[in-house]
Amino acid sequence: MTLHAASRDALAAAELRLLEVLDDTGNATVVDGLGEELFAVVDLLTGQIALRRALAENSSEPESRERLLRGLLDGKVSAATLQVLTTVVTARWSSPRELVDGIESLARTTLLVRAERAGRLDAVEDELFRLGRIVAGNHELERALTDAGAIGAGKVALVDSLIAGKVDDVTKTLVDQLVRAPRGRSVVVGLGELAALAAKRRERSVAHVRSAVELDAAQQDRLEATLTRIYSRPIALHVEVDPTLRGGLLIKIGDEVIDGSVAGRLAALRRDLAG
Repeated sequence: MTLHAASRDALAAAELRLLEVLDDTGNATVVDGLGEELFAVVDLLTGQIALRRALAENSSEPESRERLLRGLLDGKVSAATLQVLTTVVTARWSSPRELVDGIESLARTTLLVRAERAGRLDAVEDELFRLGRIVAGNHELERALTDAGAIGAGKVALVDSLIAGKVDDVTKTLVDQLVRAPRGRSVVVGLGELAALAAKRRERSVAHVRSAVELDAAQQDRLEATLTRIYSRPIALHVEVDPTLRGGLLIKIGDEVIDGSVAGRLAALRRDLAG
């Protein structure tokens, strides 16, 4: 998600309000439903161009945008959701699209905070990453989930047939929303973004590791400790086996690639010889 300066400031203020609401709300049921209600508002605004333009219209008074919001949602969402959305619509956004992007980000944050407080954030991150690898490795499944002509409910039913009862409720909600309303993202890219958000929530960077052979727990622990020392910040590993590497590891952290694989060294040697 790319936001311009005004939208970044608006989202930062809304995130602070969200965390205040999550801390102040004693009703667990309300907290549990907050993310889903925010996603429902994303769906509503995605389908209503005039409405999202009106709520993001910076030339109008913030109070008038708040009245429009309350007239639309009073009695239909919880007071907690309305508090968060009031902060959203009274802020200054760079565009209507970025306002909707911001609400989607808040919904995702809400769900990840829920997983974090339940001690399930690690599991959610791992489930999102593994599901991303499964979809990326199954072209028919990926095609079915990214088919622009397919009905969103059908995509949700398809992915639910794979994960229902096998993953955390937070994972299921995040994935269901992604496949129902990808908003221009491929499912694989979207799952990668969600896994990275979960890792960021734990204040860790993500190292995507491809290994020629499966790494055992001790090897992963040593690699994680080494990368943490090198980068001077906690590093989370996402490991997948790739026999085409022939040997060694290929590690990608952000835009940086550490290629210690046999295939990588051979490719570099070929480039040197050709040059």
